[in-house]
Amino acid sequence: MGIKKLTFLLSNGTTEMGQSELSSSSSRVRQKLESLLNKNMRIRMTDGRTLVGLFLCTDRDCNVILGSAQEFLKSSDSFSQGEPRVLGLAMIPGHHVVSIEVESDTLADTQGFGGSH
Repeated sequence: MGIKKLTFLLSNGTTEMGQSELSSSSSRVRQKLESLLNKNMRIRMTDGRTLVGLFLCTDRDCNVILGSAQEFLKSSDSFSQGEPRVLGLAMIPGHHVVSIEVESDTLADTQGFGGSH
């Protein structure tokens, strides 16, 4: 299974969009996020750990909840990731997220979501 990286750019700044454009844009983003629900994700964190699990939800602060999560510690040996630690349900604070990857075979319609190919 291939992995496709997604880059999320979230901004709380003011925009010059009209209300209808803003709600349309917000609706598209919401649909894209909903299309990722229950998809396998790999989240790399600032401390070097990697969590893999099912995307269950997020919030405005970019905190992410993963189900059936496994934790992989940063390894000094680049060829082995070691044994995963089973976490189950995990919450990753948004300020600790470095990157998010989604399994490419589970991506049906995320082409317009800003993913790199």
